[in-house]
Formats: sequence, structure tokens, C-alpha cells
Amino acid sequence: MTTLTGGEAIVSGLVAHGVDTVFGLPGAQVYGLFDAFHQAQLKVIGARHEQACGYMAFGYARSSGRPGVFSVVPGPGVLNASAALLTAYGCNEPVLCVTGQVPTQFLGRGRGHLHEMPDQLATLRTYVKWADRIEYPGNAPTVVARAFQEMTSGRRGPASVEMPWDVFTQRADTAAARVLEPLPAPLPDPDMIKQAAALIRNSKAPMIFVGSGAIEAREEILELAEMIDAPVVAFRSGRGIVSNAHELGLTMAAAYKLWAKTDLMIAIGTRAELPASGFRWPYQPNGLKSIRIDIDPAEMRRVASDAAVVADAKAGTADLVTAVKKVGFAKSSGRRAEIREATASAQVEIQRIQPQMAYLNILREVLPANAIVTDELSQVGFASWYGFPIYQPRTFITSGYQGTLGSGFPTALGAKVANPDKAVVAITGDGGFMFGVQELATAVQFNIAVVTLVFNNNAYGNVRRDQRERFDGRVVASDLVNPDFVKLADSFGVAAARVTSPDQFKAAMEKALAHGGPYLISVEVPRDSEVSPWAFIHPPKP
Repeated sequence: MTTLTGGEAIVSGLVAHGVDTVFGLPGAQVYGLFDAFHQAQLKVIGARHEQACGYMAFGYARSSGRPGVFSVVPGPGVLNASAALLTAYGCNEPVLCVTGQVPTQFLGRGRGHLHEMPDQLATLRTYVKWADRIEYPGNAPTVVARAFQEMTSGRRGPASVEMPWDVFTQRADTAAARVLEPLPAPLPDPDMIKQAAALIRNSKAPMIFVGSGAIEAREEILELAEMIDAPVVAFRSGRGIVSNAHELGLTMAAAYKLWAKTDLMIAIGTRAELPASGFRWPYQPNGLKSIRIDIDPAEMRRVASDAAVVADAKAGTADLVTAVKKVGFAKSSGRRAEIREATASAQVEIQRIQPQMAYLNILREVLPANAIVTDELSQVGFASWYGFPIYQPRTFITSGYQGTLGSGFPTALGAKVANPDKAVVAITGDGGFMFGVQELATAVQFNIAVVTLVFNNNAYGNVRRDQRERFDGRVVASDLVNPDFVKLADSFGVAAARVTSPDQFKAAMEKALAHGGPYLISVEVPRDSEVSPWAFIHPPKP
């Protein structure tokens, strides 16, 4: 037993789980926790807004595969960070929020204490995977261990722990911190594996869809794909599991060209939003059969399949590979050539999305294969989903189905902290970037060398287009008046450049990457000049 404060007991649990970096914004309720961070010599990356703390932790987790940890004050602080926690929930990332509470004697009394919410813990439980309260220092190591266990077991997701104000500095005998192993994943059902293998054996044109749940199964997925000549496609989070440099690694634009002839959908660690929702791809081919491998049993209710394998993606795919080898698979003549033609054709067609593709082509040319790129809800960001080749998993980070405007820049900061030796680029629009522009100060203070691209069309461009096209040209609250982003960056001490055409972009990017510190490129785009990127995200039915 060791006598520790509540804050020190929490930190002992974090350290036991390998945490060495915390993103945070201190305040009265969590002073005792931040003092414990300092005494344990954890690296604390401060921020200018709580939302940035959460997004940086998300970027850290998504890009590294390790849990990201942040701390903010309760009430308004937690609510400010809630969009980031919701993003982590939607993207299945292990992000831990450590926050405070009113003093113990005020819990549940509704006396209007500083930052009090009617029921913060209940609120948190609506958008994180797991949450609990620590009311005594001695309980802290176990509760922290449970948080990590929940975050990393099954379908990954965020967690939160809260502690009353007074407990952070209260002392008590505390047992040594411990690590709880992740809960065991369900084992693949052998009969369901046989059923899936039979579906593959009888297939002529299978297609594999992958999401973030399949990242650790990349070797098994590639083996399966090569064995059965199946293209592998990801929408957002699974990009890079099979590299776009491999002839079987397809973007959604290329894969859709093969969809009409597809007779078997194999979805691994993904919600299957492209083929199964009816929201992205508008139809399913007649007679389509389906296989799903997912660790979350609930997914099998959400999207039914002919063979539902509830299992970890790596184990399930490995068993499927073994089973297919036993039953055999007759490859269709010319299948690889057809796949290559789909990729080549799509690459030509997407070039009409201008000027976005001109910038993306140059960006891919100058960036190393392992560079990390965060998108943003912007015209270039949307086009990057299919127009920017990805070669490795965890190098393309989006906000997933939450579509949280303003997430891209602070997410990139967290990714750079986790990967200091990799180039990190944030694709943003002028609207989204201004949600977190104050974090330029954070980038300077901690020398976080992210290259931020601000595509400035002086509008919420997508909103403006929709209003003009769907509401008889009436534009409401979507035109923007912006600062001079180059001067603004300079005022923060961030090096910056202005670009007005793709011809100027390559030299600007090369200079930014060589700079070695935070850098901003303001890309001036005339309003209403960008071709809609949506034809390849919501393609028409042929």
C-alpha cells in the first residue's frame, strides 16, 4: 500500500497502462490531477479550447493504435469536448476523458455549484462506451484499469472517469495499479466459417469491404483477396488496409464500377456503409450473397448476412482463409484485368472534380507513403475520400459518420504528437478551420509541426451549393467573411504562404514540409468554382 492523493492514484493507473502524454486544459476542479501529471513527469499538451483536447486525443489514438487521454473540467468543459468524444465513439477509438465533479458533499444536490450538471455521468454514458465515478482515492487504480479494459475490448470506443473536486487532493492508502487484460473476443463459429467458405467457393465475382475494425487483420485480408481475386475497398476508416498501390486495393470510385457484377459481399470489421446502407451506393446486385466478420454481435442485427461470423477480424479472416483453401476457389478468367481497368477508368473520371483533384494529385506526389492526412468537411476533403491514394492504415483520418466540422486541424495536432517523425497534413476548409483556429497557438507553444491547408472559398461551400441547387438559389448564412489567413498565421508565429492555383502548390508544399515547424498554406479558391465531389460518394444507379 502507498498513500496517494486521488489525482496521484489516477495517474498511477495511467502510467501502468503506458500513458506518457495527456492533452488537457486545467481548471479548479482538476488542479490536483494536473499537479499529479506534473509530479509523474507526464507530457501535458495544453490547448486553448476543450474541444481541441478531445480531438488531439482522438488523433493520437487513431494514428497510433494506442489509447489517447485528455482531461478537462466538468460541466462546460466536458460538453465542449463532447463532439470529440462522440467522434471517437463513431470511429471506435480508445479515447479516455478524465474529468472532475462538484465536491462530494454537493453530489446530486442541485445546489448550483461551479460547473454542476444535472447528471454528468448519465450524460457521458449516452456518447461513450463506458463511464464511472471514482469517489475514493483507493478505488482509482481499479476504475482506471476497467476504463482501459472496456476501451480496448470488443468493439473499441471511448470511456470517461470523473472524480469529485475534493477527492483529487484527498489522501488514502492505495494498492498498486494493475492492468486488466481485454475481455476475450468471441471465437469464430466453425459451422459459420464453413458456410462462408462455401459462399466464396460458389462465387464468381466477390468484393471485400473493410473498416477500422479490420486494421489488425491486414495480412489475412490481403491473403484472402489474392486467393480469390477480390478487390478490397474501404470508405474512410479502413483505407490503407490494402494499399491503393496494390491492384486489389480500390477506392470507392473504382469499386463501384465493379459493383453491378459482384455476387458476394464480404464485409470485415466495417458497418458496410457503402454497399449495405442504401445511403451511399443506391442498389445491390440481384442475387447478391453476403458474409460478415465483426466482433460486435449487434452488427449482425443491423445488417443481416448469409454467413455472420462474430469474431475478431484477424481470427475470423484467418479461419476463413484456411477454410477456403480446403474447399477451393475457381478464379474467374480475366478478373484481375477487369479490376485494373476499373481502377484506371475511375482515375480518369475523377479528374473532372476540379480544382480539388489537381491539388490532391500534387499532395500525393510530394508526401511520403507513410504521411498522415486528416480530412475536413470541405470540398477537397470530400474528394480525398476517393481521390487521394492511401498506402498504409492509420494514415488517413476522418471524423467518420459524425462528420464533425472543425475536427481536422486539432486531430492532426494529436496525430503529430503521436508520430513526430511522420509528415502530418491537415486538409481544412475556411469554415471548419475557424472552429479551432486558436490552436495555432498550441502548435507554436509545443512546436507541433503540422502543415495545415486552408482551402478558402469564403463560404461553407457544400451548404452554399445545396442551398443554391435545392432552394431556388436562396443562400442563407453560408457566405463567410474571413481574415487574411497568412497574416493571421504570422500573428501566431506560424510560417505561412498563399497559393492561388495548383501551379503554385507543389513548391509551397515542399517548402512547408522542409520547414520543420507549424506551417499554414492558404489556398485561395474562387467561390462556387469547385465541381461537386458527390457523384463518386453518392453515385447514380446505372
